[in-house]
Amino acid sequence: MSRKGKGCVAAGNKITTEAAAEILEDGGNAFDAVLAGLTAAYVAEPSVCSPGGGGFLLASPSDGKAKLFDFFCQTPKYPRSIDELEFKSINVDFGVKFQEFHIGMGSVAVPGIVAGIFAIHKDLCSMPLSRIFEPAIRHARKGVQTAELTSHFLDLLKPIYLWTDGARKLFNSREKQDKCLQAGEILRMSKYADMLEALSREGADLFYKGEIADSIVKCSKEFGGSITHEDLADYQVISRKPLEGSFLNSTFLTNPVPSSGGTLISFSLELLKKSLSEEDKNIKNISWMKKLSTVMELTNRARMETGFVDDCSEEQVAKLLSKELLSEYYSQMHGRAKKIGGTTHISVIDANGSAASMTHSNGEGCGHIVPNTDMMLNNMLGEEDLSPRGFFQWKPDTRLTSMMSPTIVTSEDGIRIALGTGGANRIRSAVLQVMLNVVWFNMSLHDAVNAPRVHKERDVSFDASLDIERGFNEEIINRLSETFPKHTLWTEHSMFFGGVHSVSMNMNTGEFCGVGDPRRGGASIIVD
Repeated sequence: MSRKGKGCVAAGNKITTEAAAEILEDGGNAFDAVLAGLTAAYVAEPSVCSPGGGGFLLASPSDGKAKLFDFFCQTPKYPRSIDELEFKSINVDFGVKFQEFHIGMGSVAVPGIVAGIFAIHKDLCSMPLSRIFEPAIRHARKGVQTAELTSHFLDLLKPIYLWTDGARKLFNSREKQDKCLQAGEILRMSKYADMLEALSREGADLFYKGEIADSIVKCSKEFGGSITHEDLADYQVISRKPLEGSFLNSTFLTNPVPSSGGTLISFSLELLKKSLSEEDKNIKNISWMKKLSTVMELTNRARMETGFVDDCSEEQVAKLLSKELLSEYYSQMHGRAKKIGGTTHISVIDANGSAASMTHSNGEGCGHIVPNTDMMLNNMLGEEDLSPRGFFQWKPDTRLTSMMSPTIVTSEDGIRIALGTGGANRIRSAVLQVMLNVVWFNMSLHDAVNAPRVHKERDVSFDASLDIERGFNEEIINRLSETFPKHTLWTEHSMFFGGVHSVSMNMNTGEFCGVGDPRRGGASIIVD
């Protein structure tokens, strides 16, 4: 359902969404609202985000050029020797698949969220930070009821969230001592509220050069990490030109290098452009599903074989999206090719048409809480998806790559969509499929987000495996299973396939639509 209003928000939790909507209702713009949602998200969605992590904002102001704010995590300048690092392996059971994560202070990269908040505020916001932080501070002091999905996430990641004394103090269930917070239990973060109030008064230097920096570095030294005062003091938000592309009657903006997700989405769309036919207009057609799955496989192969997995540079983008390379991979479209992550998203569009698409992450968290902040630091250096060539191979003082792909799509008939998702390597396939559902299949935004998904990815043996979500008809499932013998059938809609929280605005009529992806507890609000 769509209607006019002051704006629209979609995010991974009702409280996150309401915090952003409160700011829109009070006269703030899309960028004021997205920062309110970001700071509230840690209280509402603590297992997927934190001020100790990093992220990206794709900002498209109604009266200016679009810009990508890169405030993702940076590798430390001076890595400690491996035998000095605290680096612990854990396995998480997602029900259908196990995934290995690595935690400890040795997994922590330099956090960028706080620097991102201040850079975005300086460039684009209309309200003081003290007002923008109000919803988060209020919720942190009063406490919020733990949502069912949040409780599920925390219990999946119990080896992290019950590992240290600081983490247990925040996240241990009061009802079941061997469990994390259960649905309905209250989570309070009074020290996080204090930190936000202090930041609004003293600025980002408190975090990167002051008392909070001192606490982070002390933790790092004591528990086997590599973060130094110099790492924090030198951290910079990077402004980038968004990657631009087109597909049929729509143009899109997405995350450029050194992140890889936006480029890989563009590669997939370019392959599909060359191969679409009228029979592909039917999403239930088995030939379409085979084609989509093959494109996913080829995209992953191109990522590995061209070296893009190691070198996410402008030169590599030009190579990957060149006519020659696309033709080479397109030639394999007519036969078989040779061969859950801790992230969340907020989308906002305001009444002026300014769009904010923000994806941010704490990985799964390193397990340590920084004293006097209630803040868990990230475990980005322990993320397998960010270390495709193996751990401890990262270059010092370098911005980490990411699959995060905040995206804005604009159609010829004036429909603007802001979307993005969490989901590690599934990010690119989830965003791709929602875009295709809207642009190619002419679905409503609601149907586009809720339609079942597939994902094709290498496994630990580097063979391609197809994941098939519940919701396809029996014929498609049987044919896909025959065509791709290495596959996994999921019995329900799952957070594994991402959470594409999306909003749209008809620029001609001023009508909004929002969809919070139910796979990751999403919610949406049109602000009247």
